[in-house]
Amino acid sequence: QVQLVESGGGLVQPGGSLRLSCVASGLTFRSYAMSWYRQAPGKERELVATIFGTGGTTNYLNSVKGRFTISRDNAKNTVYLQMNSLKPEDTAVYYCKVPAYADWGQGTQVTVSS
Repeated sequence: QVQLVESGGGLVQPGGSLRLSCVASGLTFRSYAMSWYRQAPGKERELVATIFGTGGTTNYLNSVKGRFTISRDNAKNTVYLQMNSLKPEDTAVYYCKVPAYADWGQGTQVTVSS
């Protein structure tokens, strides 16, 4: 069973930045792609970004390209999501996930509001 613990969410003004972290256990972290998802109230969960095992390949949701950066530290079993130029529509609960597994973490709330 994979365990995922997200942190780093909070309340931020539009245009601000946050850095989310997710520590994974129960797997050989460096061997797996990692993803960030988000779910806004009343909406379906959507894939935000994915980074592959070596960290050399990343994919992003179109609406966050150029603003969000996914990265990983395989020595710390941690994946990050740097979020800049935040907009109110980025407000959601953010989750990390290992695409190869069904497990989800508890998520971390991001609220962008003035």
